[in-house]
Amino acid sequence: MMSDKPNPKLETALKPLVQVAAAIIRNEFGQIYLAQRLEGQDFAQSLEFPGGKVDQGETPEEAVVREIEEEVGIHILSAFPYEHFSFEYPTKIIEFFFYLVEDWVGEPFGREGQEGFWIEQSELDSEQFPPANEELIKRLKSEVSE
Repeated sequence: MMSDKPNPKLETALKPLVQVAAAIIRNEFGQIYLAQRLEGQDFAQSLEFPGGKVDQGETPEEAVVREIEEEVGIHILSAFPYEHFSFEYPTKIIEFFFYLVEDWVGEPFGREGQEGFWIEQSELDSEQFPPANEELIKRLKSEVSE
């Protein structure tokens, strides 16, 4: 006898997996560069760490270097793996690769029309980010004393 109840494991297996590489760009003052998501994007107007999808045949580290040049106009000199996790949204699963970037050439700005700005690491607020970022924000805030 077949059940009409959905199988959560099957639903998860059918969701597309999207790999995303993003940068935690931190300056010498301990401030982090953030961007505001544009209208028309998922979670429009919320804050995000710059980055984007990992292309076919590309490593996450290659993707973060490419995406940061495209989005914020800086060239990363070194990026260190910081956090790696997956988050399940209703329509997809996103596998995140976050890199800590403290060494770059250029001055970051929103090359794709998005607003960008610096914020104190201690002032990060997970309520202003998409839900997937909650644990990452907690970790970043725990590293600085109030």
